Order: sequence, then C-alpha cells, then structure tokens
Amino acid sequence: MKKTAIMLLTALTFNLLPAHAEEWEEVDTQPSEQCEPIPDINISALERQTANADEPPINMKIIIYLSTQHMELQSDEGEILLTYPVSTAKNGAGESHNSGRTPRGKHIVRAKIGEGCPENTVFVRRRLTGEVYSPQLAQQFPRRDWILSRILWLSGQVIGFNRLGKQDSMRRFIYIHGTPDSEPMGVPLSHGCIRMRNADIIELYSMIPSGTEVEIVE
Repeated sequence: MKKTAIMLLTALTFNLLPAHAEEWEEVDTQPSEQCEPIPDINISALERQTANADEPPINMKIIIYLSTQHMELQSDEGEILLTYPVSTAKNGAGESHNSGRTPRGKHIVRAKIGEGCPENTVFVRRRLTGEVYSPQLAQQFPRRDWILSRILWLSGQVIGFNRLGKQDSMRRFIYIHGTPDSEPMGVPLSHGCIRMRNADIIELYSMIPSGTEVEIVE
C-alpha cells in the first residue's frame, strides 16, 4: 500500500512540473571538475535578501523586448551599450505558473550560476551534470530543454503580478540562459525563459552583478 502511494505521488509530481520540465530527467548530477560546484539555493532565503552589499554599484539594466525578440543592456541614463538576439516563450507573455509563458514587468537578477564554467556546460535543476553539450548528447536526450553555459535567475519585483503567489517568476524558475547554438534566435520558442547564444550569455554574465534590474516588455 505504501509503495502504491509513493508511486502515485511521484506521478502527480511529474504532472506539476515547472517551465523546465525536461530538467527533471534522470541524469548524472555529480559536479564537474571543470568549474566550481554550484551550492543548493534556498528560494525563501533568497527572497528575504537584497542585492549583496559587497557588489559594485548597479549602473546598468537589461531590457527584453518580446515583440522584437531582442535584449538591450542599457546604462542608467538609457544609453544602449549592447544588444543581443533572444528567444522567449513560444506560448507568448504571461505570469501564471505552468503557463509556459515569459513573465513581463520589472525583475532583478537574483542569482548568477555558472562562474568559470566552459561554454556549453550543461545544467539540470541549476546544478552541473558533468556534461558538455554536443549533437551526440542531444541525440541521447532528445527531450531535454537544454540550459547551458550560464544562468541568470530572475526574481519578479511587482507583488501580485510577477512576485509571490502563483505568478512568482523565481518560483517558476525563469532564467536568462544559454541554449544550443543550433537553436534559432529572434523566434519565440522557449518554455518561458529567455534563451541566448552561449557566447552572448557568457559576455552578459561577466558584465553585470547580482541585483541588476531586468525589465521585460511586449
């Protein structure tokens, strides 16, 4: 009876997966020796934190445009410093849990993951798998939603819209992250996150501190 209950609970859990459903596939999640292991991240604790006081002053912001599928890194004065093509949700804009949509509004980069990792490093549930993406690996795991190189984990800043409750961007696991370079940019194809070319996310990651403002607009 107990075994049956456990199997039922497992089945229900897999029907309530977040945007990155494929992240839950069984893989070897031993940390790679190629970069520092990523610690477990407590979402509730992070929600109570402000940006790290030791970080340099935040003087840049990120604007993501859903209609044109591009991102701008801007100065506080609105000067465009860099632009990048992106790929947001195939299902369009939206804030609800399990919607597969990209949330709108004001966010911040709550956590940066992947410091020092080689390009195409594979992450599952924000942890290193010890793998480096290749076409052969893609054939082995055809259902994975590939999260590569770097992760910028977003936290909504508008209570009741993209923060807390069933609209909480961080609890929906909304990231800016790398994706296979074979995937198109400028076309909405993600499950809710903001996909970038690996070289682009590595560059962006190196330029911004945790706490950087991110605004997603239609």
